[in-house]
Amino acid sequence: MPRFDLSLPELEDYSPVVREPEDFDDFWRETLASSRAQASPATLTPHATPLSTVDVFDVTFSGFAGDPVKAWLTVPRGASEPLPAVVEYLGYGGGRGLPVDRLFWSAAGYAHLLMDTRGQGSGWGSGGHTADPHATGPSVPGFLTRGIEDPSAYYYRRVFTDAVLAVDAVRGLDMVDASRVAVTGGSQGGGIALAVAGLRDDLVAAMPDVPFLCHFERAVGMTGSDPYQEVVRYLAVHRDAQERVFSTLSYFDGVNFARRASAAALFSVALLDPICPPSTVFAAFNHYAASDRRIEVYTHNEHEGGLAFQMLAQAEFLASRTVRE
Repeated sequence: MPRFDLSLPELEDYSPVVREPEDFDDFWRETLASSRAQASPATLTPHATPLSTVDVFDVTFSGFAGDPVKAWLTVPRGASEPLPAVVEYLGYGGGRGLPVDRLFWSAAGYAHLLMDTRGQGSGWGSGGHTADPHATGPSVPGFLTRGIEDPSAYYYRRVFTDAVLAVDAVRGLDMVDASRVAVTGGSQGGGIALAVAGLRDDLVAAMPDVPFLCHFERAVGMTGSDPYQEVVRYLAVHRDAQERVFSTLSYFDGVNFARRASAAALFSVALLDPICPPSTVFAAFNHYAASDRRIEVYTHNEHEGGLAFQMLAQAEFLASRTVRE
């Protein structure tokens, strides 16, 4: 598709004012404290596969409100010392699938936790295994408008809490070096990784890949693609809800999490991306608080971004921050 957003020099300087609730930090502090108080220790069950170079564990950990969340933990077989770890979050509609689906990070020498996204897993891939048992009121099909008129009921409050507590679970494992934990994900997973980076100060790195869930008010007005169009369809019916909707979304905007992030960061952006417009990604990147940050720009790509090129860039970036001499 043709370029539709700002030029690259304009994007590099794009640092918009994004609405931020006065109680943003209190909201998230209380949300996480409440769910941590209801958490149970994670359980790991060895999972048989035909793979000879990794061990796989079926993980259940406590997420939002103590709800059980599923994940796969994949580790290099025979590791004798605590490993650096990568916690990965998934794109919109996908689930953790099968444990053979994602082997890159374990092959690179990391403990890899792939978190299931509650309520998702039937849009692509090999399925999900985590329910979302909370009612949210009226919404359009999809996940982006579930509970959208109340931040306490909003779907991504539960997802982001799950994601933060996934890091808690990983850091508590004997096989993991708690001082070397990174988060990553693409699209929705990138937006989740960015939220976790803003809600924790103990990560070695965050790697948001073409991140979704950033600069909502621009994204909703700019792109004709789902998932942002779910909000458009909702507001086309609920014509009097615009202020409430964008007020809710401000508690979940990647730009606001970026302002609070301290981990080293490697972003990516695709300049022809019709799903996560490049200006929304640069809005988060340019507000990212840590000085150790960079962004890979894929000039002629859409939402697929860099794919294997970006994975190799991530591996190089993370190795320089996790390898012990």
